[in-house]
Amino acid sequence: MDNREIARVLRETADLMEVAGDDPFRVRGYRKAADTIAGAAAMTGLLAEPAQLRALPGIGPKLAEAIQQIATTGTFALHDELLRRYRPGMLELLNVQGLGPKTIATIWERHGVATVDGVEGLAQAGKLRTLPRMSEKKEAQILQAIATYRAVSGRFLRSTAERAAMVARLGLTGKSGVRAVEIGGAFRRGEETVAELELVAGTEAGREEETAEEWAALPEVAEVKERGPGYAVVEWADGGGSGRTMPVQLRAIPSEAFGARWIQITGPASHWEALQARAAQVGMELTPSGLRRQGAVVAGGSEEEIYRALGLSWIPPELREMEGVLGAAESDSLPRLVAVGDIRCDLHMHTVETDGRATIEEMAAAALKRGYAAIAITDHSQALAMARGLNEERAMAHVRRIRAADQAMGGQLRIFTGIEVDILADGRLDLADAVLGEMDIVIASVHSRFEQTAEEMTARLLRAVGNRQVRILGHPTGRRLLRRPAYAFDFERVATACAAEGVAMEINAAPERLDLSADLARKAAATGVRIAINTDAHHPDHLDFIRHGVATARRAGIGPERVVNTLEPAALLAALRAKS
Repeated sequence: MDNREIARVLRETADLMEVAGDDPFRVRGYRKAADTIAGAAAMTGLLAEPAQLRALPGIGPKLAEAIQQIATTGTFALHDELLRRYRPGMLELLNVQGLGPKTIATIWERHGVATVDGVEGLAQAGKLRTLPRMSEKKEAQILQAIATYRAVSGRFLRSTAERAAMVARLGLTGKSGVRAVEIGGAFRRGEETVAELELVAGTEAGREEETAEEWAALPEVAEVKERGPGYAVVEWADGGGSGRTMPVQLRAIPSEAFGARWIQITGPASHWEALQARAAQVGMELTPSGLRRQGAVVAGGSEEEIYRALGLSWIPPELREMEGVLGAAESDSLPRLVAVGDIRCDLHMHTVETDGRATIEEMAAAALKRGYAAIAITDHSQALAMARGLNEERAMAHVRRIRAADQAMGGQLRIFTGIEVDILADGRLDLADAVLGEMDIVIASVHSRFEQTAEEMTARLLRAVGNRQVRILGHPTGRRLLRRPAYAFDFERVATACAAEGVAMEINAAPERLDLSADLARKAAATGVRIAINTDAHHPDHLDFIRHGVATARRAGIGPERVVNTLEPAALLAALRAKS
């Protein structure tokens, strides 16, 4: 098992321990160990040197023994024991937003229910409202949360799908006769969640059936759902470390038809149909085997040659759902989209001072390795107590450490002082303006009271944006993909205020957020708002999340000129609201 899978088992164990009323200190130990292992070096190396495993933060002898057991056997005795006691359905219940371990434990004690269906039935019968710390309103919220969970339970985050895709592609890369393996479908179009993965493999002519057969026989395949000439639909075991199987399909086709089939599999179907209609207008036929004129192949091996033969510029996958995109491609007026290579700075990250897992210097080294010109260290403020948020005294001490680290970089990388300050329920910020005035970058974010009415939340956000210290509105809708919907507010009013005040709105690239969504990012940019694409990194590896945020921005049609992170450090600060 890899690090992510081991971390998942540890987290599940901690959740089940909390349901069982175990010692909170011990529960926190398992959760901390999960975080540590998720961000540690490859487990193979740690198992080879057990002393290195025990030297990791929070990993004592007993936890080290548990981790070794999970890594070598794929199971853990305590995890299995708790699952037998509470049944596997308990893990599914823990994925329903608002059903925390304590609530689930109470439901189990009173009703012996450990499934989503069972809890839903209790709520529909009005049997939850009588439990401690419950009410009719809370019962209704749980029913809504279960409905939301059902709507998204068959989907996967981009990062989860990407991890599965890497393994799935690797299974064919280098195989005899395989010349290319690429991802298509919703993932390639930049969608934030996917229901399945779609792969296309270009092979030597006549090797399609053999390629699909070899791929379907890979050890990661839990079940073959469908097989046909040159294709296989399978359930991929533990898809991307999610703990559940993921539907993955592969189409193997001759390399000379690779471009045509890649366009078709990338989709959407409406785009493929529009290209077929255009081909017919100019006396050609577009099929999965290529673009033909009177039966003879005109183009097929690459996407670019097919679009060119149709008199079109190549259309980026993220724009293929855009209305009027063929007209823009015909007139060569497609927007230039921001790319990962355009990003020069990351302005949202956390360190060990709050809930991050690396030091200022370690985050800076990771950014320098990626060729960045600047970062901002933006640890949490005091309202987020569970993340050890900074009060004013600690915040000022942290500023001094950031400045010292900046000086030590000798100009190789700017390290901006910053904070992610909480927007309180009434719109005030939870640190004094005098402290915030010491920061280069102030990100204001909502982390609580998501249940406020749209009017209350709008007023809350407008008041925060109106504070002269705020330069970026962080993860502006508060959503957590597949977990929590966005809170209600008047987006147009808030975006208009941000544009007027010079406050950037964030596309938070953390895969579970991708907030703003592509639709809202498009609306914000049209309003004149500057966009900041940040990773919200809590570990050096999280800086790689930037690609997910960029995919969202590209899907929104946003170019580098609208993104503040594409600017050099001095220009970036000048582009944001001037500090008072």
